[in-house]
Amino acid sequence: MRKPSDLTEVDQNSATTTGTQTLARGLSVLQAVAGGARELMEISRVVGTTRSTTHRLASCLVQERYLRFTANVGYALGPKLIELGFQAREEISLTVVARPYLDQLAEQSGDTIHLAIRDADDVLYLDKIPGKKGLEMRSRVGHRMPIATTGVGKALMLGLQEDEWKNLYQKRNTAANSDTSKLLQKRSWTEFRDQMRQYTAGGYAFDLEDNEPSIRCVAAPIYDARHMIVAAISVSSTVPYMSLKRMQSLIDTVKLAASGISGELGATVTRMQRAS
Repeated sequence: MRKPSDLTEVDQNSATTTGTQTLARGLSVLQAVAGGARELMEISRVVGTTRSTTHRLASCLVQERYLRFTANVGYALGPKLIELGFQAREEISLTVVARPYLDQLAEQSGDTIHLAIRDADDVLYLDKIPGKKGLEMRSRVGHRMPIATTGVGKALMLGLQEDEWKNLYQKRNTAANSDTSKLLQKRSWTEFRDQMRQYTAGGYAFDLEDNEPSIRCVAAPIYDARHMIVAAISVSSTVPYMSLKRMQSLIDTVKLAASGISGELGATVTRMQRAS
């Protein structure tokens, strides 16, 4: 049997390719189970592998605790993923340093508070503090929404060039399960661009019922030590509690909280002012 050092470059590349394919298929099995596939044949159909290959991958994942299998239920996500999920969340220092500022903002406003980051063309919510007015919003931790239709999303876009604004504007769509007939008519690209220019100059962003009926919010970006926008926060409420006059009055409050979080991440006031 040849030692690893004896393998030719072709052999090594072939082994790497095979290993990559196996990893990709294993991840596909996890995704299939996460999507609701429980039986081996169903997982095989979703992943596009033979029954024997799927069984081998699933058995390995069960052994490593990424999946669990019970006769009555079939395959399900395993405890290892729960452990990694909690570990990943704990290691996101942003949520830790931001929480005191979010709590203070929630106490000051009495409204719903969000913390979010960009994920491709969406915003990903990392934290949420429900308001004190008994209002329900569809946002939740781990949920994604279109970046160009949300207040936090527009705040995340403030550091981008106008051609990137246009690209995200064109990709925008209404989040699933929303009643588009109740939303305000979408602004034209020119209106959207002019609005974003105003937000960029002021270092804040509004959501004027662009994403959810009757919901308005005031948002501001969070910077890191590179003076790059890495996250955003927002204060959200319904139209009766969030008049345009009140939204204007909240701008400085939200920006101050965002500035505090930015400082925790190494940003300086001068550099943030220059970036905005």
